[in-house]
Amino acid sequence: MRPLWRCRNCGAEWPCQPARLSLLVEYREDRTALLLYLGGLMTEAREQLAQLNPDHAPDLHSRFLAWARVRG
Repeated sequence: MRPLWRCRNCGAEWPCQPARLSLLVEYREDRTALLLYLGGLMTEAREQLAQLNPDHAPDLHSRFLAWARVRG
């Protein structure tokens, strides 16, 4: 839920665990596309969250990208 970037269903920071699982299923054939999609959303979230609280910069990399990397 923008601009707070919280899940509409559970209220956790988005992407929450159910959202991550859903995204992994949706992008199971193209992890690069998932990372590009999440990178764009991370940029949008950074801008919106900075407007709400300019003195606090959350760790958006781990929240949006680190979990989605290909493991190997």
